[in-house]
Amino acid sequence: MNETVWYETQDKIAYITLNRPEALNAQDEVLNEELAQAWERFERDEDADVAILKANGKAFSAGADLKSYIPKWESASFSDLRQNTRHGLGGGITRGRHRIYKPIIAAIQGYAVGAGFELALACDIRIASEDATMGVFEVKAGLHQGDGGIVRMVNLAGIGVALDLTLTGRPVSADEALRLGLVSQVVPNGDLLATAESTAKKILANSQPAIRSAKETILEMIGRPIDDALRLEAIYGYSSFGNFTEVRRRIASINSGKS
Repeated sequence: MNETVWYETQDKIAYITLNRPEALNAQDEVLNEELAQAWERFERDEDADVAILKANGKAFSAGADLKSYIPKWESASFSDLRQNTRHGLGGGITRGRHRIYKPIIAAIQGYAVGAGFELALACDIRIASEDATMGVFEVKAGLHQGDGGIVRMVNLAGIGVALDLTLTGRPVSADEALRLGLVSQVVPNGDLLATAESTAKKILANSQPAIRSAKETILEMIGRPIDDALRLEAIYGYSSFGNFTEVRRRIASINSGKS
């Protein structure tokens, strides 16, 4: 088990835990590299079909660790910037490694701001505790999103919301995040993990080849013209059947009222 990112599996769920609570789980080089290792492990792990990304301590992630982040980029070359576009922060899940087709659920408590907000947005489903606070806080420090935050806010909530939150840098409560479509559920603090697990079990009850194909299809459709998107959905959907014996078994189970 790594020091700043823990990886554990149980009942086909991978629990990926940010463990730098003394720094509000700010993302430094060590955490970023260990999180990258966790994503790589999850992608190839035959014992895990769904991941829950959670955090120890009071915060999900307070963003990039500016003590190490600023000096790194002050002396960066254009080549360094080019290399960064391949992966970025969040262990690369915000950019580059987002093509993991197994579902990822973010369990968000406390602050998820700056790069921590971007990390949460890169997950497929976001569940927030009542004490969660999100926001584009990096604009207060002279920066703005560079790890998918703008792109995903536009896709999830629209240009107006992306402009509002980015230009003001204001905090967003869990309830407002729910209204804006940035999270799917808000639950009492003590129910956060159980709710994430319940969501994971609903996913696990489905056909995993179909789930992975569906996620891939959704990612492929973003930004495409309607005719191209419809063609992709048809090709991917009709080619996702895989094991027809499994399909028939599931249909029979549904018809008999067992699922």
